[in-house]
Amino acid sequence: MSHIDVILKADADGTLHLPVPPEFQSGKVHVTATLMPVTDNGEPTDIALRKQALKALRDSGGLAHVIADPLHWEREQRIDRPLPGRP
Repeated sequence: MSHIDVILKADADGTLHLPVPPEFQSGKVHVTATLMPVTDNGEPTDIALRKQALKALRDSGGLAHVIADPLHWEREQRIDRPLPGRP
C-alpha cells in the first residue's frame, strides 16, 4: 500500500492524471480519492475547509453531547422574541 498526497491540475477534458510508483504500474490499482478545491497557492478553499470540518464533526458523533434532544432545542430556538428596537 502506498499513500500519495498531491495537488493535480485538471486537463481541459476534466480528467486528472496520477503518476503511480513503479511497483503499481503492472496491474490493477485500487484508488480512493478525496477531491478538494484549492486556491492558487495550494491551500484548501474556505468551502473545502468547512466541508472538512463538518465531516470531522460527523465522524466524531456530532453534537449529541451538547444537544441531547435536537427537536426540543429547535423549538426553544424558534420561540418568538421581541425584535431589538421594537415595542
